[in-house]
Amino acid sequence: MVRKSPSGTEGQGLRERLAPPRRVPNAVKEHEDVRASRGHQGIVKGPSRSEVLGNRLGWTFVSPTLLIIALLFIAPIVLVFVMAATKWTLMGGQQDVNFPENFHKVFADPLLMDSAWFTLKYTFATTFIIMPIALGLAMLVQESRRWNNIIRTAILLPSALGIASSSLLFYALYSPQVGPLNSILAKLGLMEQNASLLGSPNGALWATVFLVVWRFSGYYMLLTMVGLQAIPPDVYEAAKIDGANRFQSFMNITLPLLKPTLAMTWIMSITGSLLAFDQFYVLTKGGPNNSTVTVVQLIYKYAFETKKDLGMAAALSVIVLVALVVINFFMLKSMGVNDEED
Repeated sequence: MVRKSPSGTEGQGLRERLAPPRRVPNAVKEHEDVRASRGHQGIVKGPSRSEVLGNRLGWTFVSPTLLIIALLFIAPIVLVFVMAATKWTLMGGQQDVNFPENFHKVFADPLLMDSAWFTLKYTFATTFIIMPIALGLAMLVQESRRWNNIIRTAILLPSALGIASSSLLFYALYSPQVGPLNSILAKLGLMEQNASLLGSPNGALWATVFLVVWRFSGYYMLLTMVGLQAIPPDVYEAAKIDGANRFQSFMNITLPLLKPTLAMTWIMSITGSLLAFDQFYVLTKGGPNNSTVTVVQLIYKYAFETKKDLGMAAALSVIVLVALVVINFFMLKSMGVNDEED
C-alpha cells in the first residue's frame, strides 16, 4: 500500500498547526500594546472624561488643605529664612541683604551659650521626670476599677489649664508675701522665712520644673494609656501561660510594643521643653541675673527688648529649627523606630 504524501499547501498548514506557539519579546509586545492603544489615525488616546472629572474632584478636595499648609506652615518658614538673611529691624523694616552677618552677631552674643545650656538642662530635667511618671500613672489607671475614672479625671484636670494660667497660679503659690509654700518650707527648715523660691537660679529652675510636671503629667499619661490599651491582651495571657512574671511581661511585651507611643511622647516633651517660653516669662522673666533665660526667650529679647532686631531673632530661630530637626532625628534613631512604626 502506497501512502500518499501531502501536497505543498497542505504540508504548510500542517507545519503551522504542529509548530509551538511563537514567543513575543517583551519590547515587541509593549510596542504592539502601544499601537493597539492608538486610534486608527495614530493618535494616543487621552484619559477618559470620567478620569478627568475624578482628578478635578480630587484636587478640589485637596486644595483647601494645601492652601492652609502653604499659608500657615511653608510661608512663615520661608519668611523666617528671608529675615535671617537681611537687615530687618523692628522699627526700620526690611533693608539690605546682610547674610551671614545676623548669624555672626548671634554666635558672638555671650548670652547664647548660657541660654542654650539652661534650656538643655531644663529639657533634660522635665523629660526624665515626666515620662516615667506618665508611664507609671498610665499603667496604674489603665484597667477598669472602681475609682479609676475619678483618679484619671483628677490627674488629667491640670492639663485643662493653659500654661500661662498655671504659671500665674504657681507664681502666687511661690510668692513669699501671699503664697503658703514659703511658710511651710520655712517651718520644715528648708528655707528662710522671707526668702523666695524664685530668687536663686536653682530654686527658679526646680520650681518651674515642678510646675511643668504638675501641668503635663496627666496629658502624657493619657497618650501613654492609649498606647497601652492598643496592646492585645492575648499576648499577656500567652506570656502568663509560659510562666512570665509581671516584670518579664513589662520588659519583653509592654516596652517593645509601646515603643512608637513612647517615641512620640518623648519627642513631644523634648520639643516642647526646648521651646519653653511662657512659664519662664511669667515666673522669672529670665532672672535672677539672666540665669533662667531660655533660647526662645532670647529670640524674644532680640526682637522686642534689647536688640529690636528681627534679623537676629530670625537667625536664632533658624538655628533652633535645625537643632530641633537634628535632635528629633537622632532621638528616633536611638529608640530604633523605623518608618513603618512612625
